[in-house]
Amino acid sequence: MDDDEAPRLRLDGRFHMTPEGHARLRNELDQLLRVERPRVVEIVSWAASNGDRSENADYQYGKRRLREIDRRAHFLARRLENAHVVDPSRQPIRDRVFFGAIVTFIDETEVERTVTIVGADEADMSAGKISLTSPIATALIKARARVGDEVAIHTPRGVETIEVVFIGYPSPTAPAQGA
Repeated sequence: MDDDEAPRLRLDGRFHMTPEGHARLRNELDQLLRVERPRVVEIVSWAASNGDRSENADYQYGKRRLREIDRRAHFLARRLENAHVVDPSRQPIRDRVFFGAIVTFIDETEVERTVTIVGADEADMSAGKISLTSPIATALIKARARVGDEVAIHTPRGVETIEVVFIGYPSPTAPAQGA
């Protein structure tokens, strides 16, 4: 492992993930296995009963779709098996950047941006969610940045400096009824 990799980004092959991200992947897996796959199996069975499978588009498409579903389901099952679910609302040290932090920074062009550091499977730039392994998140976490810190980010365009102006974490949620 070289100096550019943060050892705390992965734990023995496990991937950090928020509870929301974990639930989203679990729901996708359940949808694939309980709804979509049985529906496609039914279509393939019907198409197979129609005779010549070599020229049957429903059969050919259905078999291809089953392979896609099985591949995605396998990927999701492995990902969930290797997930390390971290609830950012339970972060005890709230003045530094760690997984799950909501960080506002100003770049060299004086543009202010707010991002939330999430797992790789949860990243969505349009929603301001960046992967834990992105250059910005990696640099902020390795620096254990605090408000007012300037952090060097190694990007494809070269080294850029950003200034951290806000660090926040989600508020702890109330325990569920009956929990």
